[in-house]
Amino acid sequence: MNKVQHHADGHQFYIQKDGKLVAEMTYSVTSETLFIIDHTYVDENYRGQGLAEELMSEVVDYARQNKVRLLGLCPFAKRQLETRPEYADVKY
Repeated sequence: MNKVQHHADGHQFYIQKDGKLVAEMTYSVTSETLFIIDHTYVDENYRGQGLAEELMSEVVDYARQNKVRLLGLCPFAKRQLETRPEYADVKY
């Protein structure tokens, strides 16, 4: 499990390895209760390790704690929110 960090001012959840950004998920705040996940990135050297799923899990946990709904605009987040029943409570 990697340490997912949240930069609220930058609207970004991310994972770093050796000081280098290796994965990120960014979002737009449309209201106090709705975030749009607009971008997911994983460095090509770290793909296939579940980093995007870890980011998604953290975003969902954050949404639950803050009573925020999520709308997936980027293909990864959209697919996760549409196909994972455990995320139904935060899906917009």
